[in-house]
Amino acid sequence: MTTATTGALPPSPPSVPLKQDAAVIGLVGLAHATSHFSHLLLAPLFPLFIRDFGLTYSDVGLLMTVFFVISGTGQALSGFLVDRVGARPVLFAAVFCFLLASLVASQANGYAGLMGVAVLAGLGNAPFHPADFTILNQRVSSARLGHAFSVHGLTGSLGWALAPVFLVGIASLGQWRTAYYAAAVLYAGVLALMFWQRHHLKTEVVAKPSHAAAVSDLAFLRLPVVWWCFAFFLLSTVTLAVVQSFAPSILKALYGVSVEAATLTVSAYMLCSALGMLVGGFVAAYGQRSHLSSDRVVAWAMLAGAALMLVCATGWLGGSGTMAALAATGFAVGVGGPSRDMMIKRATPKGATGRVYGTVYSGLDVGFAVSPLVFGLLMDRGWYAATLAGGALVLGLSVIAAVGVGRRTA
Repeated sequence: MTTATTGALPPSPPSVPLKQDAAVIGLVGLAHATSHFSHLLLAPLFPLFIRDFGLTYSDVGLLMTVFFVISGTGQALSGFLVDRVGARPVLFAAVFCFLLASLVASQANGYAGLMGVAVLAGLGNAPFHPADFTILNQRVSSARLGHAFSVHGLTGSLGWALAPVFLVGIASLGQWRTAYYAAAVLYAGVLALMFWQRHHLKTEVVAKPSHAAAVSDLAFLRLPVVWWCFAFFLLSTVTLAVVQSFAPSILKALYGVSVEAATLTVSAYMLCSALGMLVGGFVAAYGQRSHLSSDRVVAWAMLAGAALMLVCATGWLGGSGTMAALAATGFAVGVGGPSRDMMIKRATPKGATGRVYGTVYSGLDVGFAVSPLVFGLLMDRGWYAATLAGGALVLGLSVIAAVGVGRRTA
């Protein structure tokens, strides 16, 4: 069994005021919401780009592939930068990239301009997880970390939910360029608030002890537990990508559900996931007090989600029942979110928080990039139920990865 040392820094004193922790959690949560908002900076307006610029679905699909490839690669690399210079300046630069991406989008006159948006947004998205978790692990008292991780996941889901409403809503009132001007103003406001409250976001760079001075910054990659964590994120994200990409088409094809109702199912999944993360924060806090291992909480949550999704694939529930069960799947997976982040924290060697979170969370980008390619083949053949069953199977495999993390963590 391979053992990893615990945490990024010694736990904060239990006497830290709630107001101070809440300020840190709120600022990091707001930043995380902007990250997830930016995942959908282009996608909701794809139909308008296709109309105005004469693009194909393959053209606009490539924009998302570029976004996630840059984000995933950059996420793994930005963890090293966070560990060297601290999380705060990296986080500021990331939000500034989103602001630039919105301004470029507002001036785009063709495919090249949209590709520039994808590149800038991918660069901006890359550092968020290593930066966010470095701040939370250093600045939030250990007793409130479960709730901090809960809010972090919840705000991410809300960012996903807000982006289509914000961009499409404003675009419907005028030109789509106006929506991007509004997005730039939104990012500028977030950046100004973060700068004003920057003292809450400061982190310390952990110096290596003298006996480890010659050890490479890549030494953590030799820990098997890091790759078990990476595998967990990749597998669990594949299932989320199945729901986001194909659930509306599956519901319409199998049950004749309207496009509007089917699309709302994805929104319901994300909102239930956010609610699950809120509940999961209390579960994670209870686990800390009762010595319930975080990997077991994660495993049970993912297993429940896989079972619900498998029932959806059988067709037993009909259209309405399947939509409700998919929403419940989001809740089950969401409950495991805060414990998942606690699980990663326990597997992180001291002083390597940015590098480990960057590497591990790059599995999320890989999952988003790979899933549509693999399951798109099933969809093209009309194997709609098999697509849901495949998503359930992959989520079930993530249970094995979670248990593997627990067995290799001290």
